[in-house]
Amino acid sequence: MGIWWDSRSIAFRIVFVAIVAVVGALVLSVTIAVVQSTHNSSPLASPSRPSPTLTRAAETATPTSRGSSASTSTSTPSPTATSPFVTGATGDALVFVTMLAQLPEDDSPESHGGYNRSLFNAWIDANGDGCNTRAEVLKVESASAISSHGTCTIDTGSWYSAYDGTWFTSARDLDIDHFVPLKEAWVSGAWQWTAATRTGFGNDLGYAASLLAVSSSSNRSKSDSDPARWLPRNADFYCDYAATWVAVKWRWSLSVDSLERDALNRLLSSCSSLSVIVPDKANVQVDPHASDGSAAQTGGGSGGGGSGDGVVDPNFGTCVNAKANGYGPYIRGVDPEYNFYRDADKDGRVCE
Repeated sequence: MGIWWDSRSIAFRIVFVAIVAVVGALVLSVTIAVVQSTHNSSPLASPSRPSPTLTRAAETATPTSRGSSASTSTSTPSPTATSPFVTGATGDALVFVTMLAQLPEDDSPESHGGYNRSLFNAWIDANGDGCNTRAEVLKVESASAISSHGTCTIDTGSWYSAYDGTWFTSARDLDIDHFVPLKEAWVSGAWQWTAATRTGFGNDLGYAASLLAVSSSSNRSKSDSDPARWLPRNADFYCDYAATWVAVKWRWSLSVDSLERDALNRLLSSCSSLSVIVPDKANVQVDPHASDGSAAQTGGGSGGGGSGDGVVDPNFGTCVNAKANGYGPYIRGVDPEYNFYRDADKDGRVCE
């Protein structure tokens, strides 16, 4: 009996141990599987990663400068160059700061000589209706009905000169200002344009802000100066002035110098609201055979000329054109236009 029991006890123990081993192995396998599954799904073990940035716009915000050193004193951070522009809508300050950041920089504009107002062919009758560009601007900008004589010489209307905050009723008191003066456009890139592109700039009716009816005195005070060197007397117009300057330069892909860029950034950084429309890009064509701009300048200096045209009449250029539009004679001490012309017989009258 004792022997049998001992043998049975030993056999039982062997079977029991085997069962325990099998059960233990199964439990261990299940435990390992659960642990691995939990580990693989844990956010700590494999954190989710954000989607990569598709466009690093900041790296493309600063354009390559053209023959100049970059400006380092800009007071307003440059936004990304890929900010969307909605053309035909009013832009905020950021839009125009963004445009400014896209403009190439040229700190040696004086190297581009050869300027002459006649190269821009202002004014023309683009649509053949008998009214040249000056007349078209006066018609559009008058706040009241105009009177005229001849084919299309505007006499009276109601115009607001934003540069000095003053209303005028006589067209004779007004100049049509190229917002970016012709000479400024020349040294900022127009020296290398085709003749057709320069004519387009000189008579740009495609963007209303390009040409502005202003008092003759304010236009001639401005001459060919950029915003770092001249601002209008009407301080309420500073923000729109800076934004419009940028808009026209951006429209025509013109350069700025570092002082000009800094002045524009400072002005725009203080602007809370603007009424300037975002323009479309103009079709700028470069003449592959254009001079490098090293030729001597012609067309007069900057004194008193307005629109960067030296002592040339900014409205008509010649007595022939002035008289064809119903103007003249100009009398010394009475008409400011007298100073634009040579009084050959010294009788105190020109364009007779």
